[in-house]
Amino acid sequence: MERLHRFFRLSIAERWLLIKAALLLGIIGLGKRLLPFKILRWLLARAAGAPAGPRRTDPHSTDTIVWAVQAASLHILGSSSCLTQALGAQVLLARRGYPALIHIGVTRREQGQFRAHAWVESEGRVLIGGTGLERFAPLAVLEHRQPPIPRTVPAPPARRPR
Repeated sequence: MERLHRFFRLSIAERWLLIKAALLLGIIGLGKRLLPFKILRWLLARAAGAPAGPRRTDPHSTDTIVWAVQAASLHILGSSSCLTQALGAQVLLARRGYPALIHIGVTRREQGQFRAHAWVESEGRVLIGGTGLERFAPLAVLEHRQPPIPRTVPAPPARRPR
Protein backbone atom coordinates (compact mmCIF):
# COMPACT_ATOMS: atom_id res chain seq x y z
CA MET A 1 0.00 0.00 0.00
CA GLU A 2 2.90 2.34 0.72
CA ARG A 3 4.15 1.89 -2.86
CA LEU A 4 0.79 3.01 -4.18
CA HIS A 5 0.85 6.09 -1.95
CA ARG A 6 4.36 6.94 -3.15
CA PHE A 7 3.24 6.48 -6.76
CA PHE A 8 0.36 8.93 -6.37
CA ARG A 9 2.62 11.48 -4.65
CA LEU A 10 4.62 11.71 -7.88
CA SER A 11 3.81 14.36 -10.43
CA ILE A 12 1.70 13.28 -13.40
CA ALA A 13 4.75 13.53 -15.68
CA GLU A 14 6.78 11.30 -13.35
CA ARG A 15 3.94 8.76 -13.15
CA TRP A 16 3.72 8.56 -16.94
CA LEU A 17 7.48 8.20 -17.23
CA LEU A 18 7.48 5.40 -14.65
CA ILE A 19 4.64 3.61 -16.46
CA LYS A 20 6.45 3.98 -19.80
CA ALA A 21 9.67 2.65 -18.27
CA ALA A 22 7.85 -0.33 -16.73
CA LEU A 23 6.12 -1.23 -20.01
CA LEU A 24 9.32 -0.79 -21.98
CA LEU A 25 11.36 -2.95 -19.60
CA GLY A 26 8.71 -5.66 -19.70
CA ILE A 27 8.71 -5.64 -23.50
CA ILE A 28 12.52 -5.70 -23.64
CA GLY A 29 12.67 -8.61 -21.19
CA LEU A 30 10.20 -10.55 -23.30
CA GLY A 31 11.95 -9.55 -26.52
CA LYS A 32 15.31 -10.78 -25.21
CA ARG A 33 13.77 -14.21 -24.69
CA LEU A 34 11.89 -14.45 -27.97
CA LEU A 35 13.82 -12.48 -30.59
CA PRO A 36 17.31 -12.40 -32.02
CA PHE A 37 19.21 -9.47 -30.53
CA LYS A 38 19.60 -7.76 -33.90
CA ILE A 39 15.83 -7.68 -34.43
CA LEU A 40 15.21 -6.51 -30.85
CA ARG A 41 17.65 -3.62 -31.36
CA TRP A 42 15.94 -2.70 -34.63
CA LEU A 43 12.52 -2.65 -32.95
CA LEU A 44 13.83 -0.57 -30.05
CA ALA A 45 15.43 1.91 -32.44
CA ARG A 46 12.08 2.23 -34.20
CA ALA A 47 10.35 2.76 -30.85
CA ALA A 48 12.85 5.42 -29.84
CA GLY A 49 12.55 7.21 -33.15
CA ALA A 50 14.91 9.85 -34.30
CA PRO A 51 14.38 13.12 -32.47
CA ALA A 52 13.77 16.02 -34.81
CA GLY A 53 16.40 18.22 -33.23
CA PRO A 54 17.04 18.63 -29.54
CA ARG A 55 13.99 17.95 -27.40
CA ARG A 56 15.60 18.76 -24.11
CA THR A 57 12.75 21.05 -23.21
CA ASP A 58 11.13 17.83 -22.00
CA PRO A 59 10.54 17.97 -18.25
CA HIS A 60 12.51 14.75 -17.77
CA SER A 61 16.21 15.16 -17.10
CA THR A 62 18.63 12.30 -17.56
CA ASP A 63 18.55 11.69 -13.80
CA THR A 64 14.75 11.40 -13.81
CA ILE A 65 14.87 8.94 -16.70
CA VAL A 66 17.47 6.82 -14.93
CA TRP A 67 15.38 6.91 -11.73
CA ALA A 68 12.32 5.68 -13.66
CA VAL A 69 14.24 2.81 -15.27
CA GLN A 70 15.79 1.72 -11.98
CA ALA A 71 12.52 2.01 -10.05
CA ALA A 72 10.56 0.10 -12.69
CA SER A 73 13.20 -2.63 -12.88
CA LEU A 74 12.56 -3.47 -9.23
CA HIS A 75 8.97 -4.43 -9.98
CA ILE A 76 8.96 -5.90 -13.51
CA LEU A 77 9.81 -9.57 -13.91
CA GLY A 78 12.87 -10.13 -16.09
CA SER A 79 13.99 -6.52 -16.13
CA SER A 80 16.69 -6.52 -13.49
CA SER A 81 19.55 -7.39 -15.87
CA CYS A 82 21.97 -4.63 -16.70
CA LEU A 83 21.40 -5.11 -20.44
CA THR A 84 17.63 -4.77 -20.11
CA GLN A 85 18.00 -1.60 -18.07
CA ALA A 86 20.61 -0.20 -20.46
CA LEU A 87 18.40 -0.84 -23.49
CA GLY A 88 15.41 0.77 -21.76
CA ALA A 89 17.39 3.79 -20.66
CA GLN A 90 18.81 4.24 -24.15
CA VAL A 91 15.34 4.26 -25.71
CA LEU A 92 13.92 6.74 -23.20
CA LEU A 93 16.96 9.01 -23.44
CA ALA A 94 16.98 8.94 -27.24
CA ARG A 95 13.26 9.78 -27.39
CA ARG A 96 14.03 12.96 -25.50
CA GLY A 97 17.03 13.96 -27.60
CA TYR A 98 19.81 12.84 -25.26
CA PRO A 99 22.75 10.94 -26.74
CA ALA A 100 23.05 7.51 -25.18
CA LEU A 101 25.72 4.89 -25.73
CA ILE A 102 25.48 1.38 -24.34
CA HIS A 103 28.88 0.00 -23.38
CA ILE A 104 29.36 -3.72 -22.98
CA GLY A 105 32.38 -5.04 -21.15
CA VAL A 106 33.60 -8.44 -20.03
CA THR A 107 35.71 -9.77 -17.21
CA ARG A 108 36.84 -13.18 -16.07
CA ARG A 109 35.82 -14.51 -12.67
CA GLU A 110 38.18 -16.42 -10.42
CA GLN A 111 36.68 -19.71 -11.63
CA GLY A 112 37.55 -18.74 -15.22
CA GLN A 113 33.99 -17.90 -16.24
CA PHE A 114 33.25 -14.79 -18.27
CA ARG A 115 30.97 -12.13 -16.86
CA ALA A 116 29.50 -9.37 -19.00
CA HIS A 117 28.12 -6.00 -17.94
CA ALA A 118 26.28 -3.21 -19.78
CA TRP A 119 26.12 0.45 -18.84
CA VAL A 120 24.83 3.65 -20.42
CA GLU A 121 26.87 6.76 -20.99
CA SER A 122 25.55 10.13 -22.12
CA GLU A 123 27.72 13.14 -22.82
CA GLY A 124 30.70 11.58 -21.05
CA ARG A 125 28.75 10.67 -17.91
CA VAL A 126 27.83 7.13 -16.88
CA LEU A 127 24.12 7.18 -16.09
CA ILE A 128 23.19 3.60 -15.35
CA GLY A 129 25.20 0.50 -14.43
CA GLY A 130 28.27 2.47 -13.38
CA THR A 131 29.65 0.51 -10.43
CA GLY A 132 32.89 -1.46 -10.73
CA LEU A 133 33.49 -0.59 -14.37
CA GLU A 134 37.27 -0.70 -13.98
CA ARG A 135 37.05 -4.54 -13.82
CA PHE A 136 35.50 -4.80 -17.30
CA ALA A 137 37.41 -4.82 -20.56
CA PRO A 138 35.47 -2.95 -23.26
CA LEU A 139 33.88 -5.27 -25.81
CA ALA A 140 31.33 -3.21 -27.76
CA VAL A 141 29.57 0.16 -27.88
CA LEU A 142 25.97 0.26 -29.12
CA GLU A 143 24.82 3.61 -30.45
CA HIS A 144 21.23 4.63 -30.84
CA ARG A 145 20.56 4.90 -34.52
CA GLN A 146 17.93 3.77 -36.95
CA PRO A 147 19.45 0.53 -38.26
CA PRO A 148 18.49 -1.02 -41.58
CA ILE A 149 15.76 -3.63 -41.49
CA PRO A 150 17.37 -6.90 -40.39
CA ARG A 151 17.13 -9.76 -42.84
CA THR A 152 16.02 -12.95 -41.16
CA VAL A 153 15.66 -14.97 -44.36
CA PRO A 154 18.03 -14.95 -47.28
CA ALA A 155 17.03 -12.88 -50.27
CA PRO A 156 15.66 -14.93 -53.18
CA PRO A 157 18.09 -15.49 -56.02
CA ALA A 158 17.95 -12.95 -58.81
CA ARG A 159 16.07 -14.07 -61.91
CA ARG A 160 17.91 -14.39 -65.13
CA PRO A 161 16.42 -12.61 -68.13
CA ARG A 162 15.19 -15.01 -70.81
